[in-house]
Amino acid sequence: MEKRKLGRTGIEIAPLALGGNVFGWTADEKTSLSLIDMFVERGFSLIDTADVYSIWVDGHHGGESEEIIGAWLKRGGARAREKVVIATKVGWDTKTFGKGLSKAHILRSAEASLKRLGVDQIDLYQAHIDDTSVPLEETLEAFAILVDSGKVLAVGASNFAAPRLAEALAVSAKRGFPRFEVLQPHYHLANRPFFEGPLRDLCVAEEIGVISFYALAGGFLTGKYRSEKDLEGKARARTVSHYLDPRGLDILAELDRIAARLNATPAQIAIAWVMAQNGVTAPIASATTPAQLDEILRAAEITLDRAALDRLDRVSA
Repeated sequence: MEKRKLGRTGIEIAPLALGGNVFGWTADEKTSLSLIDMFVERGFSLIDTADVYSIWVDGHHGGESEEIIGAWLKRGGARAREKVVIATKVGWDTKTFGKGLSKAHILRSAEASLKRLGVDQIDLYQAHIDDTSVPLEETLEAFAILVDSGKVLAVGASNFAAPRLAEALAVSAKRGFPRFEVLQPHYHLANRPFFEGPLRDLCVAEEIGVISFYALAGGFLTGKYRSEKDLEGKARARTVSHYLDPRGLDILAELDRIAARLNATPAQIAIAWVMAQNGVTAPIASATTPAQLDEILRAAEITLDRAALDRLDRVSA
């Protein structure tokens, strides 16, 4: 399988990452462990999570996803640790543990994530949000402390717009801090403007790795949600509902046509489209069952031809 360099981190990964946001939420612990097993057995490595996953579930405190990944690592020992790249995030409101990108919160949160994961080092530690209430110098100094101490290998940012990412890179260069080596933007066929343009140009120019999230638009691009009725009683209804418009349905129709021609599924085509985009290292996709994960992983075997890429570009523009 093709390996791609994750920016300048020195890490190489397969062109698809596993989203851990569902671990302990729509996938219970037993299922989550089996999903990680399958993911690794098929030659993939990067697992993305966050300290806040899954605080939105009644009775959860945040960190459940990290704890499940930690349980998988503990079960497999040193050999299991060698097979995965662990990416987690800090900054989202954890309700009881704090929020933001202050130095104190980052350092405290990193220790908590290390404990839940049961590791000595986090491969990729990311700012989950852009916290404009804290000077970038303070945030980047905290990340530098973690890198210098060996508790974090590389740092990245999620949900940063081009001007703020450029400012962060300038601060790192000026102060000699480790820079954001990876960006995690919201990017898929139904949501293109945020990443395409200045943000992508900056990432390409600076050789920043890109692991985009919501590759399937919360499940919308699988094609299983085509009307408001399809969303009734679904956990992702709020996430998916705003894609149900004429443009969204046109995208699904084109995915259907290309999938039929290539003997694939709409989800596989949607993921393959992201994988083919300039500047993207690996999209992040989640699954709640082994069958879903099998479908997703097979997207890495698909190469879209120029005609398919052009049609998808036009319909999603």
